[in-house]
This record gives sequence, structure tokens and C-alpha cells, in this order.
Amino acid sequence: MKPYLEVHPWRVVETGWNPEDVRRSESIFSIGNGRFGQRANFEEAYSGDSLRGSYVAGVYYPDKTKVGWWKNGYPEYFAKVLNATNWIAIDVEVNGQVVDLATAASVDTFRRELDMQRGVLSREVELTCAGGERIRIASERFCSMDRPEVAAIRYQVTALSGDLSIALKPGLDGDVFNEDSNWDDAFWQVDAVDASAEHGTAAVVNTTLKTAFTVGTAMVAQLDGPQLTEPALEVKGNRVVIGQQAMLQPGERVVCEKFVGLVSTLQQPMDAVQSAAEAAATEAAADGYAKLLADHVAAWAAIWETGDIAIEGDAAAQQGIRFNIFHLNQTYRGDDERLNIGPKGFTGEKYGGASYWDTEAYCLPFFLATHPVDVPKQLLAYRFAHLERAVENAEKLGFKDGAALYPMVTMNGEECHNEWEITFEEIHRNGAMSFAIFNYVRYTGDTAYLADKGFPVLLGVARFWAQRVNWSAARNQWVMLGVTGPNEYENNVNNNWYTNYLAAWCLRYTAQVADELKVAAPDAYAAFVAQYGFDHAAEVADWRKKAEGMYLPRLEGTGVWLQQDGFMDKEQVLVSELDPKERPINQHWSWDRILRSVYIKQADVLQGMYFFEDDFPQEVHAENFDFYEPRTVHESSLSPCVHVVLASKLGRSEKAYELYLRTARLDLDDYNAEAYQGLHITSMAGTWLSVVEGFGGFRVKDGIPCFKGQLPAAWKGFTYFIRFRGRLLEVAVNASGTTVRLKEGAALQVEVDGEVQALHPAA
Repeated sequence: MKPYLEVHPWRVVETGWNPEDVRRSESIFSIGNGRFGQRANFEEAYSGDSLRGSYVAGVYYPDKTKVGWWKNGYPEYFAKVLNATNWIAIDVEVNGQVVDLATAASVDTFRRELDMQRGVLSREVELTCAGGERIRIASERFCSMDRPEVAAIRYQVTALSGDLSIALKPGLDGDVFNEDSNWDDAFWQVDAVDASAEHGTAAVVNTTLKTAFTVGTAMVAQLDGPQLTEPALEVKGNRVVIGQQAMLQPGERVVCEKFVGLVSTLQQPMDAVQSAAEAAATEAAADGYAKLLADHVAAWAAIWETGDIAIEGDAAAQQGIRFNIFHLNQTYRGDDERLNIGPKGFTGEKYGGASYWDTEAYCLPFFLATHPVDVPKQLLAYRFAHLERAVENAEKLGFKDGAALYPMVTMNGEECHNEWEITFEEIHRNGAMSFAIFNYVRYTGDTAYLADKGFPVLLGVARFWAQRVNWSAARNQWVMLGVTGPNEYENNVNNNWYTNYLAAWCLRYTAQVADELKVAAPDAYAAFVAQYGFDHAAEVADWRKKAEGMYLPRLEGTGVWLQQDGFMDKEQVLVSELDPKERPINQHWSWDRILRSVYIKQADVLQGMYFFEDDFPQEVHAENFDFYEPRTVHESSLSPCVHVVLASKLGRSEKAYELYLRTARLDLDDYNAEAYQGLHITSMAGTWLSVVEGFGGFRVKDGIPCFKGQLPAAWKGFTYFIRFRGRLLEVAVNASGTTVRLKEGAALQVEVDGEVQALHPAA
């Protein structure tokens, strides 16, 4: 896909009108604040190809599964992220004709800008209407990071020709639908549509069918312009607008400032949702657009002050990493354990669900290092809250005695993924839950979490693995049959190395934690024994026996771990030998052909080498990387980042940089030609990992932050920040080496390029 966006360190800019770019631009320029968000749809009517989308965190609909035939244990529904009331709508009429860029006589100039530093989306358009009238539209909007229940829009129309009658009609539109609905169901019922033309206020209250989430959306609209008429109220179905008309001479303009309050039953009781939304909008209007914007910009400044990555000498790389950091922060706030990080965030409908294993594997490290510890801890609490449902998921598949299988996709802990080979077979996601707990404790030193909420999750996962393996008399080892590893271009395989290795690690780690809790937290341990029927001696012995006896396939005579049994039966044709016209293969090949090929969608064996890097010597890392990367097509958004970290570890700087640009600019440059569906939010955390763990060489070992920076040839230097156990560290890497400064907090030791240094607060 040919890039069409300008490269700028802090901005994403689109110039020139091309209707074919509209859908992907709607994704790329999306904005949100962790509570709700909006695709970058136009405020005025647009009849061209578009996906209108306003999304509210945690609100979903259980869309009935649509499959060819039913299988026992199959999820009954797919949880859809719902398109909610459209709050940006401002219809425009010129001399009685609706303004629509798709039907205008011409769009003469077009510029759209996402200011990532300030969190503001703006647009300026000059167009000639169907009747020959010329106008300029200038809009600006944001979802407040300071007040998460508020958004605001400033919308202006300027006359460029003639004496024009301009009508602006700000409104709320509850007549919405999901493009990805399985059965074309109505997902919402409208409870109330209220409005006051006199005060420029309106509210739409919707409740989801089946799940009974109620969302209140309210607005206060204030217009200013010459010869304004009195406000006129229009209500059509679930859509309400309050219009006013101005008479403009050339150069004159009419301005609408629209203040939006949005509240759901995740924040307020059902009977208080409307009043809370109206209060939020009214208070925002009283404070005024300028103050709201200033407070919002200040909130973003605080995020960037300790969460930025600054790259010197490479504008494309700089724009890419900030784009990723920006979307991660506007997707997840970390102030509600019921919320998680959806794969598309507030940018589209594809995939559905609120969480995948991406959160634990990729996103947790980002939030650990860039936010106060309470933020990433909420991600762990989310899984603990769903433990009972994870046990139910396992029971549906025949597991027992408290075994827990965390879902591939979920909103409330219940599995809702609709593909058999993923739902039933991609069980490695279960191990990511345990690894996240280990990673959190390793990073924070918060061992108390294990005695609070951590051990019950570890226990349920360990019980699952202990039941999922079976004894192979032929191998005289424990094996795992019928799985899908991280490489989804292989289904229903036996002994996927990553899954087997991860399962064995989970069993050993849970046994270790059980032993430690028995001594260090006897009261909590006794409570766990009673609540979960934990037989320490018998279960721990069983776990250790199965972990030590786990079969791990290996290429004979080498240090290469085989992705699964039979991997070498495949024709070993490397990616370099593929016809570029057949890439990506998932858009050109049949699924049968893909499954029979050697090609790897994303890191699989190498995912394990990344997680457990200290378990393998450097030469084994190198041998496995050199074997698998040439067979990897990187057609998962999660793929390039892991390879960047591993390539950096091995000193393969050119390969690391090549793949970094692919992960950093995956959506900006639309590598996979799918940005129109929404952005790859969770893989954006992998971009951060690429810089910090890859080029920055950051690790935590034995409670000490370690850094081993290396500078890509295209960069003059880069700087990033790390929050670690109450401290804030600033890390700079340039041609002279790596420097670590203590910005906040008590003295501590760090390791830089193998040497231990003591850092002290500035005098």
C-alpha cells in the first residue's frame, strides 16, 4: 500500500481529497480517552464509503454465533464491540442543500491533522457545493483526557462566495448499527430522546438488548454567527438535531461549539445515567471550549512528559513510535478493572471482545514501565475477576477440579471466539495469564500480590495444563495433542514446542509459588487450601513430574526446537523465494495451501525464546532465529516486534531496524492493507517493546534494571523513560553509549552494559 500521510514527529497529516482513503483514515485518525472513542468520521453528512463508529468501553452485545454446524462446547455468542450513539453529528445545509463531500461539485482543498502531542483532531476543507456555492469547513475535536466523560467539538463554516444561507444542525443520532452483525439484529433499544431547542440541549439514552448496558449521551450546542435564527428542534426516530440558520457574506462564518457528556452504567446506576451525562455536558459548556481544551492538553502533556520516546535523526521512526504510544494511552486508562485493551480499541469493529492474550504478552510491559503501578495491576485484577468464568470455560470442554481455561476472546470472562481451531486449540493463551503474574512480580517486587489474587489464577491454569497433557508410552514422555500455537498458519498440530514449554514452565512456577506461600504467607495459603481444595503435596508432585517429563520436539543434531511434530515434513521453501505478488499469502492463497506450507504467521518458537530468554544460551537463540525468521511472513501485527527484540539481542541491527519500521508504521503505512478495519492497538505495545527491550536492551534481572543499548544506523540517538519501583529513570542511547539518570525517587542500582552503577537523586 502506497503511503499517503505526511511524516512529522508529532502529527499525522493527510492532504488532498481521495475518497478511496476515507475508511482507513477514519481508523488512523481515531480519538478516544479510555472511556469512549470515535472513528474519524466527518461531522457533516457523508454518503460515500464509510464506517461510522462511536464506541463505549466495556459495552457489548452477545451476537449469536453463526457457524455451519454446531460442536459441543462451542461459544454461543461473539461479543461485539458496539457502535453507539453518534455524538459528533453536525449537519450542514447551504441554501437548503445538504453538504456532503461525496456529492459536492468539487473538493478543492482537504487537510486533516491528528496532533498527537495535544490529542486533537482537526480538519479543513474548501469545497464547491452542487449549486456552485463555495464554503470552507474547519473542525476541531477531542475526547477529554482530563474529564473522561466529556468530549468537545468546535466547527466553523465560512462563506467563500455569494450571499449564503448556512444552516448548522448539531445533533445526536441513536439510529446506529454494527456493520459486522451476524444476523442483522438490533443491538440497542432507545429509552429516551429528550431535547430543548431553547437551551440547545439534547440527550439520547440507549440500552443494549440482552446485556442491559445503558449509555446516556448528552449535548449542549452553542452557535455564533450573523443573523442567526432561533433554534429549531427536529426529532426523527432516535435522532435529534437542533438547527440554526445564519446569513453569510463572503468571508463571514458561523461557529458551533458542541459539548458532549457520555456516561454508561459502568459509572452510574441506570436511573442516573441521563442526568449524569447532561450534567457533564452542561458543566463542560459552562467552563467553555478554551478551558476544556487547555485541561485536556495539559493531561496529555503529563503523559508525554514521562512516557515519550524521542528519536533523533529519523522522522519516520519518530512518528511511528509516538503514533503507537498515543493510541495505547487513549485506549486504556487503567482506572477500572472491568476494562481491558481491545485489539482495535476505539478504531473499528473487527475481532470484537475486550481482551486477547495480547494484553498479557505485549501490553502489560508497556503499562508497567510507563504508568504508576496501579494501572498495570488493574490488568491482572481483570483476569482474577474472571477466574470463575475461566473454570466454567474449562468445564464446558470436559476439564474438572477447578481447572481454568482463560478465553481467547472475551468481554466478561466467558469464551466468545467463533473459530474452532482458535477457540479450542490455541490454548497457549492460558499460559500468558501465569507469565503476566510472574512478569508483574519480577518487575514490581510486589510478592504480596501472589497471596492476594495471583495464586488462585496460577492454580487454575496449572490444573488445566496437568489435565491437558497425556502420557505417551511410545515416547515415554508427556505430550500435548491437537493444539494451535501462536503461528495460526498451523492448526490441530501435536506437540507445539511453545505450548509444551510454556505449560511446563507454568507447572514449575506454580509449584514454586505454592512452596513459597506456604512459608511466607501461611494464613493466605491456608485460605487457598480451603477455598480451592488444594492438595499441596499431591498436586505439586504431579506438576513437577509432568513438567520434567514434557516432550519438547527438536531438530536432531541441532539446537533448533521444532515448532511441532512433523514440521520438517513440509517443503522448506523460504519466504525470500515467494513471489511478491502472492503476498500477503492470507489474501492470495487458500487456507488449505497455507496450512500445508512452511510459512509462519508470527513468532512461535521464537515467542518462547523471547519470554524465556535466560533459559537458552546465545548460540541457541541465534540458531533458532536463523532457522525461523526466514520462514516467517510476518502477517500478524504481533510478529515484527518480537523479532526486533531477538534480532537486537543477537546484534542483527539491520534486520532489527527493518522489522522495527514494519511494526512502528504497520497502520500508518498500511502494510497489510487492512487499516480500514481498525488499527492494531495491542501490537502497538510491541512497537514500544521494540525500542525499549530491543534497541534499548532493557531487562529486569534479580530486581535490578539492566540496559544494553544499541543505536540503529539511521538514528543519531534516542531517549525513553522507565518507571521502576517508585522511581523514574531517563535512558539515553547515542553514539557514545547508554546513559541512565534518576529523575524521581530513591537511590537504586542499575546495570549498564554489564557494569553496576549506583544512581542517586539530584542534589
